[in-house]
Amino acid sequence: MASAIQKIALNASRDIPFNKLVLSQSNVRRVKAGLSIEELAADIERRGLLQSLNVRPILDDAGVETGTFEVPAGGRRFRALELLVKQKKLAKTAPVPCVLREAGSAILAEDDSLAENVQRVALHPLDQFRAFRDMLEKGMSEEEIAAAFFVVPAVVKQRLRLMTVSDKLLDIYEQDGMKLDQLMAFSISDDHTRQEQVWEIIAQSHNREPYLIRRMLTEKTVRASDRRVRFVGLNVYLVAGGAVMRDLFEADDGGWLQDPTLLDRLVMEKLQEAAEQVRAEGWKWVETALSFPWGHTRHLAEIDGVPVVLSEEDAARLIGLHSEQEAIEAEYAQADEFPEEIDARLGEIEQAIEALEERSVSFEPTDKVRAGAFVSLDTDGTLLVERGFVRPEDMPVEPEVDHDESDGYDEAIDHRGDGDDAEGNGREGAPDIEPEEEDGLKPLSDRLLTELTAWRTLALRDAFAGNPHIALTEFLHTLVRDIYWQVSGADCLEAYVREISLPVHSPDMPGSLPAHALRQRNEGWKHDLPEDEDALWRWIDGLDDTSRLALLAHCLSFGINALHESSHGPSLARSVRERLARADRLATALTLDLVEAGWQPTVENYLGRVTKARILEAVREARGTEAAERIAHLKKNDMAQAAERLLEGAGWLPEALRTANVPERTEREEGAARMIDSHETVAAE
Repeated sequence: MASAIQKIALNASRDIPFNKLVLSQSNVRRVKAGLSIEELAADIERRGLLQSLNVRPILDDAGVETGTFEVPAGGRRFRALELLVKQKKLAKTAPVPCVLREAGSAILAEDDSLAENVQRVALHPLDQFRAFRDMLEKGMSEEEIAAAFFVVPAVVKQRLRLMTVSDKLLDIYEQDGMKLDQLMAFSISDDHTRQEQVWEIIAQSHNREPYLIRRMLTEKTVRASDRRVRFVGLNVYLVAGGAVMRDLFEADDGGWLQDPTLLDRLVMEKLQEAAEQVRAEGWKWVETALSFPWGHTRHLAEIDGVPVVLSEEDAARLIGLHSEQEAIEAEYAQADEFPEEIDARLGEIEQAIEALEERSVSFEPTDKVRAGAFVSLDTDGTLLVERGFVRPEDMPVEPEVDHDESDGYDEAIDHRGDGDDAEGNGREGAPDIEPEEEDGLKPLSDRLLTELTAWRTLALRDAFAGNPHIALTEFLHTLVRDIYWQVSGADCLEAYVREISLPVHSPDMPGSLPAHALRQRNEGWKHDLPEDEDALWRWIDGLDDTSRLALLAHCLSFGINALHESSHGPSLARSVRERLARADRLATALTLDLVEAGWQPTVENYLGRVTKARILEAVREARGTEAAERIAHLKKNDMAQAAERLLEGAGWLPEALRTANVPERTEREEGAARMIDSHETVAAE
């Protein structure tokens, strides 16, 4: 026979005059947080008391109830009621709804107070949005809703923007299928079909950053020169039913594709096919994305493949190309410049040599089963496959060494920080695309500044690594500051480089000249380094001074940090300002020129991310007032595309990328700027 379930008895409720209540010392809440007492009192005045107080009778020394009650749970509500009494808005004897705990209960007062504060669950953002929406539909304005909940109207507007998001995506978010910042990124568009199409594409990718969602939603057309078009092929897009907008009167570089959704789907399908082929090679995992964040392999180990041996024919051809190159350079060694046909031939030779020397590599099957590959789209529209990366959990376990009976040292201390702070700050937020109606010279968004300064940091690293004298000066400067102005560390030499990651960047940065130079330099040193630690010390000791300085500059370059970060609080803001000021000094010493480094303004990396006023300011500075006036009547998207064409080759830089002693344009560029072709101006119009 089953035993009967014992029924519980709930605490009795009772109205108690306010002047019979006192605040208990057992209330666990000591720190002020959330809504202020004044705001809570105003809310009670408007709405009444929504939640009862938890009270217990106060006993005298003989254990007899005194007729007064302490409040261990509900202290903020008690203080708000107390404030209303002081303001003469509530009578001292007004009855207060209370839940009464019996005297002598086994449940401690602190237990009740803690439970009431800990077991509450914050309202889900989606529930808050739905409540705001219902209130709006019932006649309340956004300002009234904000006033009712003591928040600024911007909070209500942000939540109500979710009304523009597809119900399908809201359901996915409710089931934890996407993050809040991703959901909010969809709110910039009210096209539910396009939103759902973008999510279907993003869901197949490992890169689901909000900035990518915003970029895909705001794309209306895609230039035929876009890397995605080059990857898929314009004919494939046309066969699939895509439309192309053409200019019948001017050269339009292939026109503009009007169906970005179709293009993105074709790109992802082709990337997925390529990924399947790579997966068939035997790799443990393969990740696919249009592009991966800068430094995505930083925490992974890399397996060295064995270059495929050249055939006898290719080997002989390579020797012949080198011989021809040396003969041409020797013949024209005294000439000021190569003749045009000779210069063209040298270019062909260099390309042929590069194609032969940069041959594919092979990997051992035993390495493939624990490693993986990244498949993405390169900046020139070709397939980019990065093979041979091992996740930390798949690394072979090193046997433990008992140092107690060997050399007496503790385990090695890794002085290279992992850059978590930089990475966290770098990911924070998403690109703020300026709405067309906001037309003033408002400050650049934190996201855009971070992307711009990431570009500058990368270029600064390349210039730094290529100038050992400046690198050594900066290193010694840092050491002197640490020794004389700060507390020294406990290690034998507390001097190390913490690699600063650059996860937030514009899509063009990985294929830039500085990125290529840094990769080449890094691969060169990596190829020469011995694997054994003692051998490494002897190898460095044997280097000539020039090589030692070059290696020092290269290693120090990974610690260069010229990133803008959004600051919260005066101390962090001061720290960021000081860091950027030192980066400016370093850029000036290196004569860093971002134009020479390959940065130029595009719709994607700058012009589509700022107001119309800033676009016109850029064109005015680079091409003059007349050029700016010719595009002033255009809509935001058209203006940005026209400005991109006008600014090409102008050498213009945003303020965040300028270096003090480097002129914005040379005299040659000034002359070129005055010779803008008339067809370019017409195209802009």
